[in-house]
Amino acid sequence: MSTEQSKIENPNSAEAEERGRQPKIAGLGWVTPLGTDLDEVWSRLESGERPVAREMTSPHSAKTHLAFTIPPKTVEALGRNPRLRRSSAITYYSVAAALAALENAGITMTPALAERTAVIFAICSGPVVYTRKFYETVVLQGANAASPLLFPETVYNAPASHLAALLGVTGSSYTLVGDGSVGLAALKFAAQLLDIGDIDRCVVAAGEETDWILSEAYREWRLPITLAEGGAAVVLSREGRIALDPIHDGITFFRRSEAPAAIRQVHRDLAAEGAPPDLIVGCADGSFIDVAEAAAIAEFFPRIPVVYPKRTLGESLGAGALIQVVHGALAIEKRRLNKVLVSSLGFNQQAGGLLMGPV
Repeated sequence: MSTEQSKIENPNSAEAEERGRQPKIAGLGWVTPLGTDLDEVWSRLESGERPVAREMTSPHSAKTHLAFTIPPKTVEALGRNPRLRRSSAITYYSVAAALAALENAGITMTPALAERTAVIFAICSGPVVYTRKFYETVVLQGANAASPLLFPETVYNAPASHLAALLGVTGSSYTLVGDGSVGLAALKFAAQLLDIGDIDRCVVAAGEETDWILSEAYREWRLPITLAEGGAAVVLSREGRIALDPIHDGITFFRRSEAPAAIRQVHRDLAAEGAPPDLIVGCADGSFIDVAEAAAIAEFFPRIPVVYPKRTLGESLGAGALIQVVHGALAIEKRRLNKVLVSSLGFNQQAGGLLMGPV
């Protein structure tokens, strides 16, 4: 029997083959102001519990800012690793989330597995704490006083480097820089790498740390948000329990006035993918994003329930979209949903989204 005959006599074969090509989530992990355990954080979110914001004060002015931070004890065990001893907080959060995702997937990394594994890190503001400390010393005391121990941790790909080294990944390691939607761009890139066939899995991680200077910057940009620390990770492979289909290519925009049209196009495209989702994981965070996203949801998914993890956990920027994905995946498993839409809109670059459902 020819291949074409087989497809005609088995009309579902093409659909099954397509499902087999979909990237799948095999493991989940996160580090949030409410904890790190998947079930515990889920329960606390479902009960409406909110973390306690911490006040940060600029040493150069009387300005104070509130942010949701991660208690140091949450990731202090990683500090005993010699490689991570002097790392910034963003590395701790992303590494902790990635290791948790691998454990959730039942994967113990070996040299053989590492050869077929890629690390993709999504980031927005970067290691802002060490960067501020390094350049603050340069400005106040001169270049000769700057600590050479801090400088390596100021580069954007430092967290990815640490994670790859810990996992033994010596090949594919990438860092994607973007806005709050960069986590979805990282998943799209991971799916493309899997499609090429040179690797078997991608550890997609994201992290964000806070500092008074970052909060002050967003306030100066007239973005009245509460920043949050956090990390999230998923293990993406050809085998897993939740399929991502599709991951939108994203719509780029350059001004706030263009944001509504960008997120509207994303929702229009995802609405054309068939049956509506059972739940939407939105990205509203108290900024202009709320109105733009709400209009798109009202137009294309008017009767679909929406959850907003950022309204509880805060705006974690580079880690935000991946935290939404973990939240959506847990919703599928806990509520036995068939389809979840994750909606993401950044401040000045990209609108994105994806659909996900059980395998």
